[in-house]
Amino acid sequence: MKELKIKVKGMVCEGCENRVKNALSTIEGIENVEANHKTGVVTVICNKEIQISVIEEKIDDIGFEVVKED
Repeated sequence: MKELKIKVKGMVCEGCENRVKNALSTIEGIENVEANHKTGVVTVICNKEIQISVIEEKIDDIGFEVVKED
């Protein structure tokens, strides 16, 4: 299992959290998703190797922005 923490901008309520969880749960290999609109952090548990770009693209597709860390 691998845990990824992704900073996401634009989540303002529990409904936003649910949109992110539901969208990411459709990606094969993702075991669990937790989203927190207060901290802006999405935690993804993967049971196989998944390209981070696939997750980021899915987040972008539903109207949120992944915050890139330098």
